[in-house]
Amino acid sequence: MSTPVDAQTFRNVLGHFCTGVTVVAGLDRGEPVGLACQSFTSLSLDPPLVLFCPGRTSTSWPRIRNGGRFSVNVLADDQRDVCAAFGATSAPKFSVVGWRRTAAGAVVLDGVLTWLDCSIEAVHDGGDHDIVVGRVRELGVERDHRPLLFYRGRHDLDEPFLSEHQ
Repeated sequence: MSTPVDAQTFRNVLGHFCTGVTVVAGLDRGEPVGLACQSFTSLSLDPPLVLFCPGRTSTSWPRIRNGGRFSVNVLADDQRDVCAAFGATSAPKFSVVGWRRTAAGAVVLDGVLTWLDCSIEAVHDGGDHDIVVGRVRELGVERDHRPLLFYRGRHDLDEPFLSEHQ
């Protein structure tokens, strides 16, 4: 039995797919800018490519795009406050977490699990989102910790939640 595809049903069905949470960041006239992003994945090993999909209504993505490069910061499960700040449209995002620039200029947030520094290879139309392909130029592991996951509209994926909703 199938259900007609409407926006709410689509969101509900795909909400059953667990995703990691990242912050995509860049520099705009020397100032850091970033956005929370769940639609991130690896694309190719050779060449090393990743992709993410920012919404067309994002005010941060055009500022990142203008710089021609972006970093992806994979959040740890103790960084829910970072996710909330970067998911907001008007919050002073970089006031909730420290950050540094790598020698190549990537914006790396404190406390993340891993990071990647990428140049923009291509941007494709993805409906109400852009599909951004990035070539990985530099990357690193910061710490070994549990990742921040998003499932069915929530970040707190403790055992009672999962067993209660299975």
